[in-house]
Amino acid sequence: MRTLTINNLCFVCLLFLVPCILLFSSCGIYTFKDVSIPPEVKTVKISYIENKARIVNPQLSPRLTEALQQKISNQTKLTRTTSDDAHYQISGAVTNYSVSYVGISGRQASQNQLTVGVHIVFRNTLQNKTDEFDVSGDFPFAATQSLDQAVNTLFPDIMKNLTDQIFNHIFSNW
Repeated sequence: MRTLTINNLCFVCLLFLVPCILLFSSCGIYTFKDVSIPPEVKTVKISYIENKARIVNPQLSPRLTEALQQKISNQTKLTRTTSDDAHYQISGAVTNYSVSYVGISGRQASQNQLTVGVHIVFRNTLQNKTDEFDVSGDFPFAATQSLDQAVNTLFPDIMKNLTDQIFNHIFSNW
């Protein structure tokens, strides 16, 4: 009968532990990079996202349009075009940009919330299908800040939140 030496025991442990570590290390991490685009889809047209909200932030539409263009360029192999015969066509409008009080301390607001909503129209010209949907986000900020101050710090979160929602709805079959 053969006895296990320290070297053999280490080898057996490694054979067992390495796959377990690899398996379990990936269990808690979820990515949303599972982009689902049919191979025949090659082009995308991303129109300017207009601002039709009651309160208009002049930076919101251009920055949101640019952020969405960047996300699609970076995470898909689609070629951007301005042609009306693009396989995928994305357009939309900011429909809500409002502030509400969400926290009250004593008799004063202690926290405000900026709500941003966008209506998106997604058209797949190859299948002649149109999908309209809304995305929105609530972004709290201290009542001691003005809206302009808050927006300066919130813009990165606003862009990421809204573009992720739009992207996931279109490309990840959500």
